[in-house]
Amino acid sequence: MSAPVTLYGIPNCDTVKKARAWLAGRGAEAAFHDFRKQGVPRDHLDRWIAAAGWEKVLNRQGTTWRRLDAATQAGVHDAASAAALLLREPSAIRRPVVEWSDGGVTVGFAPANWEQRLG
Repeated sequence: MSAPVTLYGIPNCDTVKKARAWLAGRGAEAAFHDFRKQGVPRDHLDRWIAAAGWEKVLNRQGTTWRRLDAATQAGVHDAASAAALLLREPSAIRRPVVEWSDGGVTVGFAPANWEQRLG
């Protein structure tokens, strides 16, 4: 039996709400991990960055990023500095992050890609 799908995000995020509803509407069971309450597991964050690239995992359009001071923003220039920031500021992670049953990782809500993953 394959591992379950896990969706990581924040429950009040509109994109996470859409993604959860989309999965539920297709009968796909997905465990939800609230990284504001449960934290971001370092090993998972490293896997997300390896799979998608730190530039995609880091949400530079969100309010969390915009409220950071310029020096903090300028200090993010590679995977290690991005990971350090994202562990401190999990709301700066682009949402949702999904770990699929096949071991794949996606960042952001992409229905066409997700449809293929669900088979």
